[in-house]
Amino acid sequence: MERQELEARISKDVSPVMAARELLKDRYNADAEAFRQGADVRALVHSRADTVDTVLRLIWNRYPFSSSSDIALIAVGGYGRGELHPHSDIDLLILTRNGIEPSWQEDLGAFVTLLWDLKLDIGHSVRSIEESKAAARGDISTLTNLLETRTIAGPDELRKELSEQAYSDNIITDRDYFIAKREEQQQRHRKYSDTEYNLEPNVKGSPGALRDIQTIGWITKRHFGLQSIADLTRFSILTDEEHQILVQGETFLWQLRYGLQLIADRNENRLLFDHQRALAQMLGYKDEGKRLDVELMMQSYYRTVLALAELADVILQFYDEAILGTGTEDNIQPINKRFQIRNSYIEAVNNQVFAYSPYAIMEIFVLMAQHSEIKGIRATTIRSLRAHRHLIDDAFRGDLAVTSLFMELLRTPHALDKTLSAMKKYNVLGRYLPEFGQIIGQMQHDLFHIYTVDAHTMQVVRNMVRLNSPEARNDYPLAARLIHGLPKREVLYIAGLYHDIAKGRGGDHSELGAQDVESFCKRHHLGERDTQLASWLVENHLLMSMTAQRKDISDPDIIQSFARALPSHAHLDYLYILTVCDISATNPKLWNTWRASLLRQLYTEAKRALRRGTEVPVDRQAWVRATQSEAREILHAQRITDKQIDAIWNTVDEDYFLQDSTVDIAWQTAAIINHGNTPDPLVLIRDTLGGPTDGYSQIIIYMNDRPTLFAATTAVLEQLNLNIVDARISSNEGPYTISSYVVLDDKGQPLGADPARKERVRKRLIEELDDPEDYPDIIHRRTPRQLRHFAFPTEVVFSNDTINERTVIEVITPDRPGLLARIGQVLLNHRIRLSNAKIATLGERVEDVFFVTDEHGEPISDPSVCLDLQQDLCKMLDDIQ
Repeated sequence: MERQELEARISKDVSPVMAARELLKDRYNADAEAFRQGADVRALVHSRADTVDTVLRLIWNRYPFSSSSDIALIAVGGYGRGELHPHSDIDLLILTRNGIEPSWQEDLGAFVTLLWDLKLDIGHSVRSIEESKAAARGDISTLTNLLETRTIAGPDELRKELSEQAYSDNIITDRDYFIAKREEQQQRHRKYSDTEYNLEPNVKGSPGALRDIQTIGWITKRHFGLQSIADLTRFSILTDEEHQILVQGETFLWQLRYGLQLIADRNENRLLFDHQRALAQMLGYKDEGKRLDVELMMQSYYRTVLALAELADVILQFYDEAILGTGTEDNIQPINKRFQIRNSYIEAVNNQVFAYSPYAIMEIFVLMAQHSEIKGIRATTIRSLRAHRHLIDDAFRGDLAVTSLFMELLRTPHALDKTLSAMKKYNVLGRYLPEFGQIIGQMQHDLFHIYTVDAHTMQVVRNMVRLNSPEARNDYPLAARLIHGLPKREVLYIAGLYHDIAKGRGGDHSELGAQDVESFCKRHHLGERDTQLASWLVENHLLMSMTAQRKDISDPDIIQSFARALPSHAHLDYLYILTVCDISATNPKLWNTWRASLLRQLYTEAKRALRRGTEVPVDRQAWVRATQSEAREILHAQRITDKQIDAIWNTVDEDYFLQDSTVDIAWQTAAIINHGNTPDPLVLIRDTLGGPTDGYSQIIIYMNDRPTLFAATTAVLEQLNLNIVDARISSNEGPYTISSYVVLDDKGQPLGADPARKERVRKRLIEELDDPEDYPDIIHRRTPRQLRHFAFPTEVVFSNDTINERTVIEVITPDRPGLLARIGQVLLNHRIRLSNAKIATLGERVEDVFFVTDEHGEPISDPSVCLDLQQDLCKMLDDIQ
């Protein structure tokens, strides 16, 4: 049906609802299709507002009150700006001159009811001019809405009268409004952790996003009475280039928001994983090499909001001076011939400083690092800096004055991460280090890397700087101690800057990064020893974490192999600190007490190996004998005899004496002896002792050996919402087995903080495991929303541990409830014995390593058995919903 016919029906039909809905739906579909075909999003946003205007106006005019000069229908907020996305809120004010006349009551009620029948997301209020003024005085959001109004129907004089009041000091002063909106912005930014980089950002509320642009507009309207940010160019607050950045940035964010709401079919502003890939395809992004279309789209988003955040800083700083600084005398503190501090902000003495002395582009950041009282860069200087950034070319990068300044920056004791972040924000770091510029805004579409590569890198440097703080002695005690002994801390910072610099290029990012950092070191005139150290650290930055998390570090041969890869004790110290800072900067949930203990154990054992000499072969039997001897001494002190001890130890293999400390072995042995011959399982739960980073819970189960034990135990632990991070099964001869599980709660903490829960866990395990008939059903928790968007086929890889005569199975699969229990069931079906397991959950990705033998205690040598086992594991795990 033609639009004119629908409009006529809205005006004349007894009920206009059906015609109005049809008109809205027709325009929605037409605009949606136009968007998919690449139409101008600005035109579509205004088209949507125009369509709603038409419908509301026609319905309004059906009622007798529409002819009155004392009532009007006003669009406020975003709708008042004439902007509507497909499912945006439609905010209305029914404005009266002196209040609602009795004759309007029934018709106004019918009008509002009819609006709800339209199925639009409408918010409305009914106020007189005086009531609107009173509401604006008491609520900054209400006042802000009144700064953006349009008359849809009725006399425009009412809106104008109210607007004049809204812009006056009778409602709120210019100064108070600015302070309120600035505080509102700061609170909103804190909600998003003060970063533009979030895995699922909000295109409306996140830092640098649409709300920041709108905040500038609101303050502009209140201060100047302007209706458009474009008019700021007349006041020299915005240059033409800056206005273009604002417009282009807003247009890009509008495209994201418009497409997002079409896909979600609701008023959605969050770029959820549910919608990111579909949106990237809708907007025409294509995969480039190994980089996904969604990663390219998100990089565009991050770079856009970073530029907008920089510009917002400049504009708000101008307002700070213009509004808050009026009538006050500037406090100026000279620094040198080029720079001075004005009211706590550093500024160039004139706008040509960077043109005459390009090295000053680097110098300003060094001065910021050296003067802790500096809050930031003054707006005029930011603008000058932007105008001269083109001077950062190869000649600039090779200038001895510049490279010396950058090394001085790295050696200056200060919050280096903040200075480097400022350099990144003002697009100096990415130009000075082009290889760093490539990773700005580069995301990895997974749940493991929750930051973009550049944000992660800044977080790594921040963690390194934090090691000097008192808090670090509690959070990272060993790293906080080691960092004070490093001969050159700047080498650590350089390795932190470059460890992921080659992400996204294809190839091994560690090897490519090592080449990049070597070039950096040579350009910055570092010595050969420091250059080799930095290059080695970047190339091997994953060595320690991979060894600790995926190999059996209780095995002396693994320790010896790791130690042989270390050129010196210093390399070990640097690598440990880099590894700790890297893991804890990848994902806050990734760094937990168990990983901390693994790394500390690996560091300690490697240090011993280096001290002993890596060429000295490990005598496993001597190691076992020494452990047994020390444990016997402890047990003898408890009046336990050798006969009692041997009765237990003869039932376990020698690996048992490589895995735990002598104190733990003595504790477990004494408990088993005291338990006696009772048929009930013995369940021991103990938290590790020491500092806060030592905390994890160890569960020991001593009972009759059963093929179903691993699957049953892991199922129970999962039902109890415990995360299993390590599992070991020790058995040799006899009917009994000792199983050891390391667990953390859902917050990555041990159970010690909740003794009652620890006792519940112990009792539940005894109840479930005392009878094979009680094999628990696998718990059917729903897969978390985010995990559902990262499905990939399970990968199973076999290799042989020839030293320990066992087979290693590596399982890489999406995280799902019931994984370990299902894997245990498959191993049981194939009569595979499990001796050890390393459990690692990395975001949505599980990388578990199982050390197994066949039912006779031998490595799996038959390729057909491996193939069958691989197929069954893949089928079982990929069928989990």
